[in-house]
Amino acid sequence: MFDGLKDKLNSFREDVAESTEEAPGSEEAPEGEGAPEDEEQTADASGRSAADDAAGGAADETAGAPTVDASETTSVDDASDESTEPSTFQRAKAFATGRIIIEEEDLEEPLWDLEMALLESDVEMSVAERILETVRETMLGESRKQVETTGELVERALHDALLDVIAVGQFDFEERVAEAEKPLTIVFTGVNGVGKTTTIAKLSEWLEARGYSSVLANGDTYRAGANEQIAEHAERLDRELIAHDQGGDPAAVIYDGVEYAEANDVDVVLGDTAGRLHTSDDLMAQLEKIDRVVDPDMTLFVDEAVAGQDAVNRAKEFNEAAEIDGAVLTKADADSSGGAAISVAYVTGKPVLFLGTGQGYDDLERFDPEELVDRLLGEE
Repeated sequence: MFDGLKDKLNSFREDVAESTEEAPGSEEAPEGEGAPEDEEQTADASGRSAADDAAGGAADETAGAPTVDASETTSVDDASDESTEPSTFQRAKAFATGRIIIEEEDLEEPLWDLEMALLESDVEMSVAERILETVRETMLGESRKQVETTGELVERALHDALLDVIAVGQFDFEERVAEAEKPLTIVFTGVNGVGKTTTIAKLSEWLEARGYSSVLANGDTYRAGANEQIAEHAERLDRELIAHDQGGDPAAVIYDGVEYAEANDVDVVLGDTAGRLHTSDDLMAQLEKIDRVVDPDMTLFVDEAVAGQDAVNRAKEFNEAAEIDGAVLTKADADSSGGAAISVAYVTGKPVLFLGTGQGYDDLERFDPEELVDRLLGEE
């Protein structure tokens, strides 16, 4: 899962390490600046060190000249340069002690490659820009401290940048279910064919495994075969199904589901809705009516992880048209790019809550931002 993006992130780490390893070694400290303070001076055959010779020569040349305080010897070039960039001597000294100082030029090409890699992985543009900005700030800010290894710094920078965008709006779903007044009503929405109905069945099984009962309510009253599809899931899982005839009022179906749950002490109502585009006024009006009549506790947007940028755009559009509380991405096991998983939360401000990872009812994985970042960076 997301192996393509994982490979691209590993390439970025290697590129930065190469650029920083080459930079200090290709430069020599300017004459007169000498070796790093902690390095021992090398004596020649006569017993005088190179530093002694340099000091003697300097003394001969400056004999009779007024004494000048060291703090006043800044050159014109130095005085006019207000940059915080490390000097050649600082870099040489860092290199001699086995440490690295990272500069903007070291990151320029690797960051460009990382941006292209993110966009090729269907990461939304604003999300990619945010990741690059965080990586740059972290690495350049820490570089002044001469970090022990470039690899550790790159690892931390990428970890923080990815977590920053992936964890937006995240909440503990199981805790919210536990604390909610029962019955808890969850409505599912999204376009046709992305796996809403199957996701409802999977979440019903997920809840059952944690001790919560559920009833299914088919608010998809317009699609031919919708009742039969969800009825098959209900039968396999031994769940009660509330359904009306095709063409009925979706809000009335889900409302009946809530009433059934209240009368039978069922913990959660899982309401399906017709697949729709955000531009479908009639179907969006149905969602608004469901909100008025049922007042669901959560509305979850469902789309395919493999849809990449399309899924991200649809999540944003659905959230703007009828506010969602979170998202479920199906077919995550078949997604190499990872763009939707990276981008949805940051773009909508609402978290990804679950990943569909297979065809079985048990193939629903709670979305954990930290775990995903560790997976992408190869930490597990």
